[in-house]
Amino acid sequence: MYMSQSLSLQSLPLFPLNSVLYPGGYLPLQIFEVRYLDMIGKCFKANVPFGIVTLNQGSEVRQAPGNAAGGNSFAEEIFYPKGTLARITKLSRPQPGLMLIQCTGSQRFEVSQHELLKHGLWVAHVKLLDADQIVPVPSDLKPVANTLKRVITTLQAQGTPPEQMPMQPPYQLDDCAWVANRWCELLPMPQELKNRLMALDNPLVRLELVSDLLERNGIPT
Repeated sequence: MYMSQSLSLQSLPLFPLNSVLYPGGYLPLQIFEVRYLDMIGKCFKANVPFGIVTLNQGSEVRQAPGNAAGGNSFAEEIFYPKGTLARITKLSRPQPGLMLIQCTGSQRFEVSQHELLKHGLWVAHVKLLDADQIVPVPSDLKPVANTLKRVITTLQAQGTPPEQMPMQPPYQLDDCAWVANRWCELLPMPQELKNRLMALDNPLVRLELVSDLLERNGIPT
């Protein structure tokens, strides 16, 4: 049943992580768990996305619970209901049982129903959320965009390989959502806050909050 339905958003395969994927974000992953190897291979072959959700409880790698006496044979995974579709842009298999993939964040979604399949893969019915509107960065927030530009320029000057850059081109430094999202990926903050910022439906408000976070972290703009 999973085989026939996995390509639709009514049965979207999920990948719970201890991180947040934002639209336009870059995410490299090492895939070695059996529950994900098959799923990622099918998504790549069919050129369809899977969903990244943020863990609220549990581990990225499936673990047996400490007091495994009957009941569920694995520790419980709980994740926030809002996530982001991930599209695989590159896949390699350096050795059997290992995939290296590069993903780009696309549309955000909200989980309406989810189910844990027998082999440990989560699938969900999701509702796609509206894409961020393109909002030009206002003059009072231009320093936030300019500081991000300096970060990009510094990393490039240091010879950082393109695949190791935390953000990928095109660099949309005049767009509120793009600038806010890249800062949210870079700034140290609790995952719960990162997830809430990702889920905000107003990119200008997100950028204003990022500006406050930069000030709080002592990062000059």
